[in-house]
Amino acid sequence: MSDLPRKAMTRTARLAALPLGIAGRATLGLGKRIGGRSAEAVTAELQQATADQLFKVLGELKGGAMKFGQVLSVFEAALPEEVAGPYRAALTKLQDAAPPMPAARVHAALAERMGKDWRANFRSFDDRPAAAASIGQVHKAVWQDGRTVAVKVQYPGAGEALLSDLGQLSRVAWLVGPLIPGLDIKPLISELRERVTEELDYALEAEAQQVHADEFATDPDIVVPAVVAQADQVLVTEWLDGTPLAEVISGGSQIERDRAGQLLARFLFAGPARTGLLHADPHPGNFRLLKNDGPAENWRLGVLDFGTVDRLPGGLPRPIGDSLRMALAGDAVGVLEMLRAEGFVKPTIELDPDAVLDYLRPIIEPAAVEHFHFTRAWMRAQAARIADPRSPASNLGKQLNLPPDYLLIHRVTLSTIGVLCQLGAQAPFRAEMLDWLPGFAELD
Repeated sequence: MSDLPRKAMTRTARLAALPLGIAGRATLGLGKRIGGRSAEAVTAELQQATADQLFKVLGELKGGAMKFGQVLSVFEAALPEEVAGPYRAALTKLQDAAPPMPAARVHAALAERMGKDWRANFRSFDDRPAAAASIGQVHKAVWQDGRTVAVKVQYPGAGEALLSDLGQLSRVAWLVGPLIPGLDIKPLISELRERVTEELDYALEAEAQQVHADEFATDPDIVVPAVVAQADQVLVTEWLDGTPLAEVISGGSQIERDRAGQLLARFLFAGPARTGLLHADPHPGNFRLLKNDGPAENWRLGVLDFGTVDRLPGGLPRPIGDSLRMALAGDAVGVLEMLRAEGFVKPTIELDPDAVLDYLRPIIEPAAVEHFHFTRAWMRAQAARIADPRSPASNLGKQLNLPPDYLLIHRVTLSTIGVLCQLGAQAPFRAEMLDWLPGFAELD
């Protein structure tokens, strides 16, 4: 791959080819069924081929296309099992890898952004990318003071690609929408588009990462690599070893899954409370489980990539904790009043308080018990309940509104729940909310 495809027409053509290719394979599949192949076998074959094509294109285009794929990957747990199988591997590939930018292009980018003598900053620099993501790739190196570092280099043309892709993806959102019940794809793409300009700014990312690194510097549970240097579209941070969360999901022990899940939930709630920032890209590629020879309670969670954050000076909004506490106490009227005050229920909409509480109870189950076991089956059940047009939950859900101030918080929460379900984690999640979620504890 010689460069990130930048021209809008080229990228649009690749994305536009997706529905045509899928339609063509569906026609081919119909012919195979007529020829005697079983519907199940042909359907499975089509699902696998569709996944391969969809995520091959997204991965090669990088930019917004790959970012979209990464966001979708955390919702994989909501897919029906008969569909999830062929899609799971293709989705997971997007979390940590993409076709790399050649070394010559990396060197040119470093010379442009750090100066022609950029190598003087390093004792050594590995030309092989350690990871490739939606707008840049990471190289392992040794800084001039001997520290092992991660060097993130933004792809040339990434900004154009991001904005172009996210505009075009909204036109083919229907391809993915039906696969994940209850997930409205177009608002997700719109929200991503609003955030891309921040993610392209490595100075903002360096600032957000260093705030976290300082806050968690002596923390026994959470590790955030410190920023070493930043120059234009290059970001150098301390290197972080550990087991990628994607590997824990694919083959980790239950002990590993439970500890990773507990720490992920802790970071979701503690991060905003302690830093005033919400890490807004919680896909598995951004987390590492740092194990040692001691007991699991001493293992830590490493957190990477602060390109997208939500600024919450007071931590997560107190109405979230207040309404959650009232819902668990059965205060249906109080919950509805809180939702209306925060803009989740528009003034012209009349709802039955008890129906609202019935809608929420299954969703807030993890906050109701001391230990909760997140599973793919549980997430599929929630998605199906909300998506089924015959369900009271579906009809009520359509009358609710998502205020702009809560849009990113909502996506991050759903994404984190998706990762917890992929992990199959069982842990005391309620305790994390009691410790860190404003308004949830009665004496808070």
